[in-house]
Amino acid sequence: MNAPGEKGFDVPKQTSRRRRLFLMAGGAAGLLALAVPAGATRARPSPPSPPRPTPVNTAPGMPKWGPDPQPRPPSASRLAAGEYRAYVALAGDYRVVAVDAATRTFMGRGVATDAAQGVAVTPDGGKVYIANTGQYDVLVVDPLTGETRPVHVGPFPRDVAVSPDGRKVYAAVTGGDTGRGGSDVVAVIDPVTDEVVRRIRAGTAPRQVVFSADGRRAYVSHDGGIAVIDTSSDTVVRSIRDRFCPQGIAVDPSGRRLYVAEPPAGRVSVLDTATGRVRGRIPAGDQPWAVDVTPDGTKAYIAQMNDNAVAVVDTASGRVRATIGVGKLPASVAVTPDGSEVWVGNILSGSVSVIDVASGTLIATVAGGTGTKPLDAAPVGIAFGRTPS
Repeated sequence: MNAPGEKGFDVPKQTSRRRRLFLMAGGAAGLLALAVPAGATRARPSPPSPPRPTPVNTAPGMPKWGPDPQPRPPSASRLAAGEYRAYVALAGDYRVVAVDAATRTFMGRGVATDAAQGVAVTPDGGKVYIANTGQYDVLVVDPLTGETRPVHVGPFPRDVAVSPDGRKVYAAVTGGDTGRGGSDVVAVIDPVTDEVVRRIRAGTAPRQVVFSADGRRAYVSHDGGIAVIDTSSDTVVRSIRDRFCPQGIAVDPSGRRLYVAEPPAGRVSVLDTATGRVRGRIPAGDQPWAVDVTPDGTKAYIAQMNDNAVAVVDTASGRVRATIGVGKLPASVAVTPDGSEVWVGNILSGSVSVIDVASGTLIATVAGGTGTKPLDAAPVGIAFGRTPS
């Protein structure tokens, strides 16, 4: 952890130029409102949440976040894979923080944002892109110096993704609502100039963007379904209709399957990327919101928001093999680059749960929040990147 005054992922707080926006979820509807709708079905028993640890090893003036009081040593596989960081978007705490993924300690105070939800890193770890959701821009950050500058993309960008070769950045510009007047744009940013070079009309209120492993396709969830983009031409080549409000999406390493979280339906649909047809449906509890797949493609992890749990799916059979209790209202899930761990952001707990893939157990909790209010942190976006040099 950096000592006070040491350089790190730390910049002065931005001046808000437009109204603040908290937890946009594909338009004006709030994330929490969609997660716990009025008139929802009766509550289901939930796995017990792990105790929230007291933050430790926090230097004076640092954020009140810390690693598990009894952390396990970093796995040999993780260390062998090379050093990397986790960048966590704390929408409720108005910043994005960098965490050493091996030691789970902070790298500076973080970058001030306006309820940012999306974060992505270039392959070399040299730039971090943040979807500054409460504003009209994507922030470009130098993780070594903390210097940042905005790139105007349009109203309320919710997510951002960097192509595997680092040559393109896509930003989902959600807009102010999901009806008339809402945005349907995915902004294309050139990472050399950090300017918007193209705008793709993908569908109303685009939410999440993911690239295939080979970078040839990008997939965007939006209010009416999924847009499939040919990244060589930056054009939509297929539109897949989905009336179940698709949210989180993930592509398996082979590029053949797309996993789509459909919260109202309580499931994740598995699509054939070549045809757009449904290959299977995975029951995923109450309000499945986010999904990610391990690098070897054998497992998928689904954040079940209202169950306070993560479902572990065997991708070969498409069946849920285990359910792991995490914090309250999990809304983001990300597998580490080496596939050894899964990090889960819990909105109401203000924490990140760390799951060991090999054992299927919860091994650590990174506690968040600067006070006692449950929405102090709200980690709604997690991305991993190489430690910059």
